[in-house]
Amino acid sequence: MSEEISPTGKHAGPGSSPELRASHADRDRVVDVLRIAAGDGLLTADELDERLEVALSARTLGELATLTADLPPTVATVGGTGAEAKDVVRIEQVFSGAVERVGRWVVPRRLDLAITYCEVTLDFTEAVITHDTLRIDVAMTGKTLTLVTKPGVVVDLDGLQLVHSRVKYRQPPANPDTPVVLRVELVGQKAHGRVVVRPARRTFGQWLLRKPASPSAGG
Repeated sequence: MSEEISPTGKHAGPGSSPELRASHADRDRVVDVLRIAAGDGLLTADELDERLEVALSARTLGELATLTADLPPTVATVGGTGAEAKDVVRIEQVFSGAVERVGRWVVPRRLDLAITYCEVTLDFTEAVITHDTLRIDVAMTGKTLTLVTKPGVVVDLDGLQLVHSRVKYRQPPANPDTPVVLRVELVGQKAHGRVVVRPARRTFGQWLLRKPASPSAGG
């Protein structure tokens, strides 16, 4: 009997069958893969919604496998490479070097920032996003908190209290076909300094051609 392909793109054991019942964990893994694919521009907003609806109601592994069958293996196997989001990550730093999260870092479900006079940069352009909301609890004094976004990442500042601090929010025009893959909610207090929300900067070549920055262009 030939090996079957699991919903996340990995080879299952010889005894596996697509008619086996899917567990909650199986459905969650496929949902994670679909969200990552949408964040990478492989699925439109409508396709993401349709596939999520099927994934959440799927009863068998075979039903789940069809949802990721047309995705590149590097995307379909993210769920099995250890890229699992932590529930809470706390970063505590005082009068020291810059805090940076760039490249393919895994976005947690909640991030606690206890920062005193250190620059903080959170770059989402290549981040691994496996869920739809990130809550950032801010207790930060001085310097600049910078969030680098990409299409599909929106930032909500309504819950953030500013004390002698200012915000610079620059978001490119939204494309209605781009699904919202991550909503970043900032709550807490930012005292002194700035909060900057911006898309990735264009390279010199992109600037000459008047092209938007690609998702891989870092802050």
